[in-house]
Amino acid sequence: MSKLIRNIVTALLVMFLIFYLYTRPEAAADFVKTVFGVFDSIGRFFSELVR
Repeated sequence: MSKLIRNIVTALLVMFLIFYLYTRPEAAADFVKTVFGVFDSIGRFFSELVR
């Protein structure tokens, strides 16, 4: 039963994410820029550690 509930919750979250991306593309673009900015910062951190 818990697997069914987990699948339903996952499906609802995915549907909400798609709805959010469709209705607010500016906010979605800002979120993507933030995520890639975090990865860029982590990459710079490790690059500086190697030097």
